Amino acid sequence: MRILVVDDEKLLVKGITFNLENEGYEVDGAYDGQQALELFAANKYDLVILDLMMPVFDGFTVCRRIRESSDVPVIMLTARGEGSDKLLGFEYGADDYITKPFDIRELMARMKVILRRSSGQSRSEDRVESVLSAGAIKADLIKRTIEVGGVFADLTAKEFDLFVVLMRNIGKVFSRDELLEAVWGSDYRGDIRTVDVHIRRIREKIEKDDAMPEYIMTKWGVGYYFNDPSK
Repeated sequence: MRILVVDDEKLLVKGITFNLENEGYEVDGAYDGQQALELFAANKYDLVILDLMMPVFDGFTVCRRIRESSDVPVIMLTARGEGSDKLLGFEYGADDYITKPFDIRELMARMKVILRRSSGQSRSEDRVESVLSAGAIKADLIKRTIEVGGVFADLTAKEFDLFVVLMRNIGKVFSRDELLEAVWGSDYRGDIRTVDVHIRRIREKIEKDDAMPEYIMTKWGVGYYFNDPSK
């Protein structure tokens, strides 16, 4: 697997690279946002480790640009610890978030969880139905696309996974904890509010009026469920 490590601290990039290469990964390093985007456009990566505060383009901008064309997993690194930064990172499509300073073993453990889930997703989907339909929505599990009335909705990798969990279980109410475990894995230690962030973003992309949703419904005090308005 090939990893892109992006941070303006050159010693940190070299340290992460050294440890990843010892584990058998191919690693490219970038030291600012522009260099990161140039490398990403020229190569195929299985995961991006991305610093938040960088020259030229910051991590939020780089993550947003990546999400315009790819659902590759992104882990954000930052010296900040505020919850608002974490939520904003998830808003831009990050899959996980680690605050500096961190133990390289923690980073590698989180990487392995994300890579295992992203590589295993397609294999598990091949063994079940390949297309889900409800109302005006069609979800292709092989191509990992969502169509609403024939128009493609641009969901990120985690948004797609979350949407499919709900759509496969029409009417079943999931708590936030259950959705975190199903989509992010039992090893995830981030903020539970990331579920709410992702639900809001999905609604903005698939609902006619995200303030009055027809598909992704809230069960107040419990969690979320999928509704088929055609039934």
